[in-house]
Amino acid sequence: MAKRILVVEDNDLNRKLFCDVLKSQGFAVEPVADGKVALERARDFVPNLIIMDIQLADISGLELIEQAKADPLLRAIPVLAVTAYAGRGDEERIRDAGAEGYLAKPVSIGPFLAGVRALIEKAIA
Repeated sequence: MAKRILVVEDNDLNRKLFCDVLKSQGFAVEPVADGKVALERARDFVPNLIIMDIQLADISGLELIEQAKADPLLRAIPVLAVTAYAGRGDEERIRDAGAEGYLAKPVSIGPFLAGVRALIEKAIA
């Protein structure tokens, strides 16, 4: 059965790129453009991984990560934060919120897929 990945990204081009790359690798993907519905979609889709943009238009990805980690149904799902925030202390702040992985934009396909696979394998173990 294909591993399921929820992609929370409000930029249309980034969301399509992430989803196309993941689908080409055999993952089942659920795209979410609106951060306000992300956790509800996660509860319905039950992903093996959540890819979370941090700088969403309507809500902070940091806030969504914290809410997911406080939710008994979602807390065990690993989160890969993908963000333009690449300044001093940003990675630490994002990991402190509960993200297990962190990638700075612009994202290259190789490191992106390596990060996805590492978190999915870790979740299975």
